[in-house]
Amino acid sequence: MKRWVRTGAALVLGAGLGVWVGRATSLSPGEEQRGVGGLLERLPVIPVIPGVEASELTVRPGVLGGAAVMKYGFPSLANIKTRESYVTSYDPRTRTASWVIERLSPASLSGQSDRKSCDFMEDDSVNLLHRSTNADYRGSGFDRGHMAAAANHKWSQKAMQDTFYLSNVAPQNPQLNRNTWNNLEKHCRSLTKNYLNVYVCTGPLYLPRQEADGKLYVRYQVLGHNHVAVPTHFFKVLILEQMDGRGVELRSYVLPNEPIEEKVPLERFLVPIETIERAAGLQFVPNIMKRTSRLQSITAR
Repeated sequence: MKRWVRTGAALVLGAGLGVWVGRATSLSPGEEQRGVGGLLERLPVIPVIPGVEASELTVRPGVLGGAAVMKYGFPSLANIKTRESYVTSYDPRTRTASWVIERLSPASLSGQSDRKSCDFMEDDSVNLLHRSTNADYRGSGFDRGHMAAAANHKWSQKAMQDTFYLSNVAPQNPQLNRNTWNNLEKHCRSLTKNYLNVYVCTGPLYLPRQEADGKLYVRYQVLGHNHVAVPTHFFKVLILEQMDGRGVELRSYVLPNEPIEEKVPLERFLVPIETIERAAGLQFVPNIMKRTSRLQSITAR
């Protein structure tokens, strides 16, 4: 069932902000219909307090236009880095990105770039004390999961190679990375057939779980000598420009960093955008509304 929620007060505060995403892989239809009170709604809102308007900050243009990638503003302003075809905010504490934004179009998905010619590499622009290395992942049991996917940037070998910086990856459960997450990436690419531009923002989440003592704790593993943080969840926010240029659609997903049965549909992981803004301390809606007066959010199907 599709529910369209027009942005306004409902999108700012929206009913049922919290969604217990961790149970999405095992919810029965009856539980899904009744709704599950979530842990996310208890998380504090972490405001972004920039010195300049995030929607007005510009970046160095790349071949496809770095500034165009950030058309709908910056979710946050810390440690911004630009690449050939994506922009990222790096978190030196976790040794991973806070978020990565890329713009997909038929042009960016076409080309002769070869993934086999790419190798994962350290990001020399990150201080030695704050960067991850390939050795951190070796023997860990986790994949080096792309935030900006390599297959999204076939238009240029350099653009594809840039997605192999370790600052663009995070420890990801292998089954998730190679199955459901891969399917979500393919879904993002398929949307370029029906939308003028597809903007994708991806990042890690570190969400609390209630333990035996009834208290909430945020616990996550770290890898290697550099203590690379293993996210509990990942998010993707899709900003979809309608072909007629008259409006924008918004879809937001949260997936647990664990195996997911292949039969579970991607729609099960759709959440209100406020869920991600609240949990990650990011802002999307205020920036988007500076660029369009028509915004629709798909929160369920």
